Amino acid sequence: MNRDFLVASAAEIAAAVRQRSVSARAVTELALAQVGATHADLNAFTLVTAERARAEAAAVDDAVAAGRDPGPLAGAPYAVKNLFDLAGCVTVAGSKINRERPPAAEDAACVERLRRAGAVCLGALNMGEYAYDFLTDNAHDGSTRNPHDLARSAGGSSGGCGAAVAAGLVPFSIGTDTNGSIRVPSSFCGIWGLKPTYGRLSRAGSFPFVDSLDHIGPFARTVADLAAAYDAMQGPDPRDAACAFRPPEPAGPGIAAGIEGLRIATLGGYFEAQCPPQARSAVAVVARALGVSAGGRRVELPQAGLARAAAFLITATEGGALHLGRTRTRAGDFDQKLRDRFIAGALTPSAWYVHAQKFRAWFRAQVREVFREVDVLLAPATPIPAPFLGQETMSLEGVEMPVRANLGLFTQPISFIGLPVVAAPVHTAGPQPIGVQLIAAPWREATLLRVARALEAAGVCTAPVARLVA
Repeated sequence: MNRDFLVASAAEIAAAVRQRSVSARAVTELALAQVGATHADLNAFTLVTAERARAEAAAVDDAVAAGRDPGPLAGAPYAVKNLFDLAGCVTVAGSKINRERPPAAEDAACVERLRRAGAVCLGALNMGEYAYDFLTDNAHDGSTRNPHDLARSAGGSSGGCGAAVAAGLVPFSIGTDTNGSIRVPSSFCGIWGLKPTYGRLSRAGSFPFVDSLDHIGPFARTVADLAAAYDAMQGPDPRDAACAFRPPEPAGPGIAAGIEGLRIATLGGYFEAQCPPQARSAVAVVARALGVSAGGRRVELPQAGLARAAAFLITATEGGALHLGRTRTRAGDFDQKLRDRFIAGALTPSAWYVHAQKFRAWFRAQVREVFREVDVLLAPATPIPAPFLGQETMSLEGVEMPVRANLGLFTQPISFIGLPVVAAPVHTAGPQPIGVQLIAAPWREATLLRVARALEAAGVCTAPVARLVA
C-alpha cells in the first residue's frame, strides 16, 4: 500500500477495510506518516493523536474480524478543527489562553458520532484564533499554507481543515462556519464544503464563537464523502439548544438522483456588483452546467449589503461579550488585531445589536419568499482566489479593499440567516481554484447534495489532490 491509496475517498477506504483487502491499522499508519512528512510545508495540524488513532483503527479491524459492522466510514482517517473536544486533550481553539485549560473529559458530539461510524481521528487542525479570522494567520501556531501554492493562504478560520483535505492527508475533515469559515477555505483549497442549516448538526463539545451564527460541517474531496460525514453526524442533541429539535426530513430522491425539475437561478445585485472576473467566471461555469444560460434567471436578495453589515454587528457584539473576561484580564495574550476587535465588539451599543437582530428577522422572511420561486441559488463563495500570505489588500472593481475583512463578502449574508450551503470547487476559471456557493432553503441539504453530485459527475466541479506546489 502506498500514498496513492491514502488519497482514495473515504468510501473507497471503508470498502477496502470491510473487504479485508487492507487493514484500518495500515491506513492509519500511512496517514500518520504523511501528516508528519508534510507538516513543515503545510502547518495544517496542531495536534496529532497517534495513539488514539491506532486504538480506533484496531477497534475497526477487530469488528471486521468478528463479523460485526464496522460502520460506513470504517477505517477512514479524518481530523477536526482544534476547537472540538477530544477526550484527554486540551481544546486550544487557536488561542494561547486556552492552553491552560484542563483536558476535555469527553469527545465533542460530532467526534463521538464519527467514531461510532468507524472513522479514525488523527488529531486537531490549525485555525484562526478563536475562529475570528478568514486566513488562519495564527499568531500562536503559525499560518496554514495552501497546498496548491505554498505561498498562498489556505483560508480560515478552518484553514487546517481545507489544507489537510486538499493535500490528501485525510479524505474529509470537520470544521465550523460562523461567517464563512467552511466556505472560504473550501474555495481557496479547491475542495467541497458543506455548511448545513443552522441547528442541523450538534455543536456540543465545541468552543463557541457566536452562538446565534455558529455551524459545524464537513470538508471533503468527493460529494459522497461529504454526504457520508454529514450523515454520520446527524441527529438531535439536547446538549445544543439549536439542535434539540429538528423538523421532519423533506421527502425526495437521494443525492445520486438527477436535477431535473429543480429551479436554479444565479444571485444578482449585491452578489454581482462587487464580483471580480474569476469569481464571476466560476459562477458562469457552474450555471451553464446546470442549464442556466448567460441570460438565464437572476434573483436578488433584498438589502444583502445590510445583511452583511448586521452580521458584522452581531458577530462583534456576541464575540466581544463571550471574551469580555479574557480581554479584561489577559489582553496581552491575544493576537493584537483580534483583541482590538473583541474590545470594539464589547463596546458596541446594545441598541445597535437589537436593531441588527430585528433586521435579521425581516431579512429571513424576505429570503423565504425568494425560495417560493427557486430551489437553488448560485453565488460566488469568495471574491478572489487564495491571496498570498501576508497580502493586505485586494482590488474589487478597481477599489483597493482590506483582504482580511472582506473575504466573507458573499458568505456573511447567507450564514446570517442559517441557510444550508455547499461550496463547490471550480478549477477551470483561473490559475487557482475558487468556489461557488450552492444555496437552498433551510433543511434542504439533500437538494444541494444532488446538485453537487451532478456537477461532480459532469466533471465541472472536482477536487483533485494538490501536489504541494512551492
